[in-house]
Amino acid sequence: MSGNPILNITIFGVFVVVTLVVVLRVSRAGVGTTGYYAGDRSFTGRQNGLAIAGDYLSAASFLGIAGAVALYGYDGLLYSIGFLVAWLVALLLVAEPMRNTGKYTMADVLSFRMKQTPVRLVAAISTLVVSFFYLLAQMAGAGGLVALLLGVDSKFGQGLVIFIVGVLMIVYVLVGGMKGTTWVQIIKATLLILGAAVMTVWVFVLNGFNLSALLGKAAATSPEGDAVLQPMLQYGASDTTKLGFISLAIALVFGAAGLPHVLMRFYTVPTAKEARRSVTWAIILIGAFYLFTFVLGFGATYLVGPEEIANAPGGVNSAAPLLAFHLGGTVLLALVSGVAFATILAVVAGLTITASASFSHDIYNSVIRKGTATSTQEVRVARITAVVIGVIAIFGGIAANGQNIAFLVSLAFAIAASANLPSILFSLYWKRFNTTGTLCSMIAGLVSAIVLILFSPAVSGAESAMFPNVDFSWFPLTNPAIISVPVGFLAAILGALLSKESPSEKQAEMEVRSMTGAGAEKATEH
Repeated sequence: MSGNPILNITIFGVFVVVTLVVVLRVSRAGVGTTGYYAGDRSFTGRQNGLAIAGDYLSAASFLGIAGAVALYGYDGLLYSIGFLVAWLVALLLVAEPMRNTGKYTMADVLSFRMKQTPVRLVAAISTLVVSFFYLLAQMAGAGGLVALLLGVDSKFGQGLVIFIVGVLMIVYVLVGGMKGTTWVQIIKATLLILGAAVMTVWVFVLNGFNLSALLGKAAATSPEGDAVLQPMLQYGASDTTKLGFISLAIALVFGAAGLPHVLMRFYTVPTAKEARRSVTWAIILIGAFYLFTFVLGFGATYLVGPEEIANAPGGVNSAAPLLAFHLGGTVLLALVSGVAFATILAVVAGLTITASASFSHDIYNSVIRKGTATSTQEVRVARITAVVIGVIAIFGGIAANGQNIAFLVSLAFAIAASANLPSILFSLYWKRFNTTGTLCSMIAGLVSAIVLILFSPAVSGAESAMFPNVDFSWFPLTNPAIISVPVGFLAAILGALLSKESPSEKQAEMEVRSMTGAGAEKATEH
């Protein structure tokens, strides 16, 4: 059920044109590194909170979670709860110290009191890997969404759509830098939250604003009956799936505080106070949105039906667009799908600029050029990197097309929680932590997460795997966090304690700066 393809394409086109105009207008300023990476630190806490919500509320949030709730009910809510609770970790432990200590990237913080070259190199590699997995999810979402809207069932047609999304993403980043990307995210977050709110109220109106009536109708429609309202419908089949549930929860709760593209947003505000405000705004907006997905998912269960959702061209990711069609026909379908398309474009642009900044700032300037590259040279390398990342993301998205995008994002969260979070927390809060601990943690967390993902049912050996026709899996869980996150923390502790390296002289400076902000403003000037 694709609605009116001409109307759908028109709304897509309007959004692309409007956002490109905005990007072109704001890109006239800020051509140096601070402008390209951090938007000249010109955004208020409220604006950055909206942009964080725009970065965080990806296609996984809108399409993947609504579909997971529609098919699996209570278990699908784990994504909403995990994503939201993760923000409390970011607010309480990471946001303000990161803003005080860093300059442009996560590696700025990790290398502050460590040996610059090895730490920046490993941190940049981790950033690129996490960004790649997140990009896979967004590209897969683009393919599934347009498959539904335009009735494109062929893999070639969906691949062409993914290619177009990749090209647009590269244009946004090359032209607008962080400032242009941020305004795209602000526009997208506003549209997404308003669109979800309208659909939520609409579903409630049909049920007399009675949540119990909504849940009752969903249970009556679902083939699983009342089990759709109980825990463990999806994860309770065996001890292995129950362990998978715990592993997924660990990834979701601890992953956000280690996501490089979210951490980079803290540098776009002028002060640590604004960084704190931006996370507070983000929690409010994200929390409201995830409450909406609860209603939208169960609304799709009884208005659309699990069977129709599962058999649609976009599969589980089609629940929200199909619900829009049942509520308001082709017009609402086109509007909601336009918002979903905007979501994908905004998030992939944010991911691309983060990955390109990490390569140019941390590898090219700090490792290869030993800090001697000019601002112009660094930005030029960042733009070239953005093109390369865009091309890789296009091919990766074509390979991942058809996967549940909320699940794909959970893999990115698992890698971030395993490779990045232990080093970030210990760098900020443990005086004894050192370069050896940082490297051991990031390498062990990254390698263990990647290896377990590659040899899991997520990649091969299952009908829903990326490569269903081959089987080289030996790790039984689809998410590696239950193993890889403890490995990352344990490697950090053992590496720091077993090393003979003495604490850095800059440890005291980092502690004062991270807690008070003293000296941070001078360090982050052009």
